Order: sequence, then C-alpha cells, then structure tokens
Amino acid sequence: MSDEHDLYQNPLVSRYASKAMNRIFSDRFRFSTWRRLWLALAESQRDLGLPIEEADLEEIRSHLDDIDFERVRVLENELRHDVMAHVHALRELCPKAGRILHLGATSCYVTDNSELVQMRDGLVLLLTKLRQVIRQLRSFCLQEKDRPTVGYTHFQVAQFTTVGKRAGLWLQDLVEDHEELERVHRDLRFRGVKGTTGTQDSFLKLFGGDASKVVRLEKLVTARMGFERVYALTGQTYTRKQDAKVLGVLSGIAQSAGKFSSDLRLLSHLQELEEPFGKKQIGSSAMAYKRNPMRSERMAALARWLITISQNAALTASTQWLERTLDDSANRRLAIGESFLCADAILELLINVTSGLVVQEEVIARHVREQLPFIASEELMMEATKAGGDRQALHEVIRAAAIAASEELKTCGGENTFFARVSADPLLGAALLRIQDRLDPKRFTGRAAAQVEQYIASDVDPLLARFEDVPLGDEISV
Repeated sequence: MSDEHDLYQNPLVSRYASKAMNRIFSDRFRFSTWRRLWLALAESQRDLGLPIEEADLEEIRSHLDDIDFERVRVLENELRHDVMAHVHALRELCPKAGRILHLGATSCYVTDNSELVQMRDGLVLLLTKLRQVIRQLRSFCLQEKDRPTVGYTHFQVAQFTTVGKRAGLWLQDLVEDHEELERVHRDLRFRGVKGTTGTQDSFLKLFGGDASKVVRLEKLVTARMGFERVYALTGQTYTRKQDAKVLGVLSGIAQSAGKFSSDLRLLSHLQELEEPFGKKQIGSSAMAYKRNPMRSERMAALARWLITISQNAALTASTQWLERTLDDSANRRLAIGESFLCADAILELLINVTSGLVVQEEVIARHVREQLPFIASEELMMEATKAGGDRQALHEVIRAAAIAASEELKTCGGENTFFARVSADPLLGAALLRIQDRLDPKRFTGRAAAQVEQYIASDVDPLLARFEDVPLGDEISV
C-alpha cells in the first residue's frame, strides 16, 4: 500500500520553510481567500444597491473556511476549471447566496487578487524576520567593532579591519534589503474589480451604466481586502511586472545571504568565526572530528535556488499576450510560492546563525600577530625615511625581508621574523625601536570602529525604532 512516502515532497515544505510561511501559501489560505473575495464583492455590490440580502452575506460568512477539498476535487475533475469547482462547492453550502456568487467577475478576480494577498502577507512575515536578523547582527557588530582582524582582498592578506566592521558589511546589505522589501510592500497594488478583459464592462452593465458605482465598487472591495492602492489599468490580469519586482527583492535577500554564507565558510576554514554547533551535531559520518558549516552551506544552496527561480517572473512578464494568456499559470504557481518559501527558509537560517556566531578570539589574535609586522612596514619605512634614509633603498630592504619572513611562515610556521630581519639595517633597526609603542593592532584598523558606530546610529537604529517586533521563536530544525 502506498502512502505519502511514495510521493515527491517539496523540501521547502517538508524541511526548510516555516509553518507560518507554509500556511500563507497553503491551499486552505488561498481558497478561503477566494471566499473572502466573493464576500467582499457581494457586500460592496449590496452597499451600492444591488438586490443582495443580508441573509445572503451571512450565509457566505458562515462558510469562509469550511472547505471540502474532496468535493472540490470531484467537481474540478468534472468541470476542468478550478475556480468554477470552488464556486459550485460554495454554492452547495450556500443555496440562498449561490445565485449571486461571483457576480460580474472573472476567474482572475479571485486568482490574481488572492495571490496578491498571499504576497502581501508573505512580505510582512519576511520583513519581521529580516528585522530580527538585523537586530542580532547589530549587536554583534557593536560587540566586535574594536577587535582587529586581518582584512583580505582577493582572499589575500591586505590591511587590518575589525570583526565588527566586516560584519557591518553583511548588516548593511540586509538593511538595504529591508528598505527594498518595505518599498515593494508599500507599492503592492490590488488587481481590483476589472472583469474579463479589464474594461469593467460586466460591472457597468450590472449597475445600469452608472460608472460612478463601478468606480466605488472597486474602491470598496479594495479597502475590504486591506489594500490602499489598485491598478488603474489591467487586462484580464494585473501586470506581471509586479511579480518581477516582488521576486526581484526576494532575490536580493538571497544575494545578501549568499555573500554572508560564503564569507562565514571562508572564516570557518580560517577557524576565526563559526556558526553555532550543537553538542550532539555530527559534522561527518566518517570524520568524527569535522565541524562543517552546514547551515551556511544550506543557506548558500537555497540562495542559489532563489536567485535562479526569481528570474521566472521577469520571463513571464516579458511573454504576456495582449490581455492575457494562460501559459503563465503553472509557472507562477511554482515560482511565486517557492520563492517566498525559499526566502523564508534563508531568513530562518540567518536568524539561527546570527544568534550564536562563535568568535575564536585567540585564533584571530594569532593571525593578527603574524601579519602585524608586514602591516606596520609602511610606517617603519616612513619613520626611517624621516631619519635620513633613502626611501627606495629602504623599500628594497623591507621587500626582501618581508618575502623571506613570509616564506618562512609558510614553510616552517612559528613567529614572524620580519622585525628581526630588518633590525640588521641601522636605519630600520633604529626606526623600529622608535615605533615599538605604536604597534598596537588597533592603530592599523583606521576608522573601522567609528564607521560601525556611525552607521548603526544613522541607519540601523532609526529603522528598528519604527518597529516593536517580538523575537520569533524557531519553528523549524536548522
């Protein structure tokens, strides 16, 4: 006997995304929203004078959530039309109100508008989770703003930065994502009440040619469904460019998370910074000593997937035919829901990882000590030049000593011998003695700590001050 284990299960549903986001994109949420849209339409039509009784509306209200999915499946197999299957299923429950269900509407009244409700609610959930990540990274940045660490360009040693400043780069990306997410949420428009080709002809006829009532009808329904803005013009569907904008900002979250996860994996290799690791967590089935950054790896994988599937929205927007074609339906059914579930899963991972980043202070300090002589070489050269040395000649001595010391570090380990090597030069040796009290690594981090403080004060804190979020508890196993 077969069961659910014989069927493909989408890992975004079964493993990665939260229950809250799964609920928003569930069949129950989608189809109960259809019923709420039919109710909003009927209530607004009644308000504008159509012969719809309060008993009709009460009948619909009493059946907003009791969907018989098996009955709908049977009806859809007969009718080959999902919306009409739900119309008939609700009509069976509402024999009195059935006569006015879906009055003047086309299928996209419920399909498009319900998807906009899902996206709106999904964006709110993502914004809440993103702010939790921002709060946690903010605390980490301030905690680590003064800790010197080796900075890298091309993943080669460059100059010093601080652990908090590096994390500030991750924070800044996510703050920009929040700004874009807010903008897209604010600009999200309702499809509205437009009819078959967007002309509102059916509603104009319902109201005997009274265009003012058609305009008011759309405003009433839009408000009842919780939207402030509605598209002035649509075909049968709202412009799919809106989907592209929404999925584009979700891709932005994936880009930021991908950068974060890549950086953290590199730092894990250096043993400087690590993601949380459970007491009983297993890193490898064969190598018991391994501590793999599995959350960051999963984040990278999901980010790659989200960036890829988000492109479907742009392709769909570019291939619409006139007032509407149905070849976008299956694509959007996959791309929109999975994009939101994927973004949600990524943020769940970010919440988990940023809540418990492990700073290996001694490892970082050792790497700083190894590189400090090289980092200080420019100041050493300037000091010797001021004492009368030839800058170019001193540069050659420093270069040769640095190459030899670096090679020794690579092949033999131990301490950096650069200072010992340059001390043989009279001018450089004397200059080294004069700068000994200036060799605190913090002196070579520039304005890193101040930059972090200023950015948080100017950008992060004002953002967070606008919200009073309650921290989200873990809903999934990460």
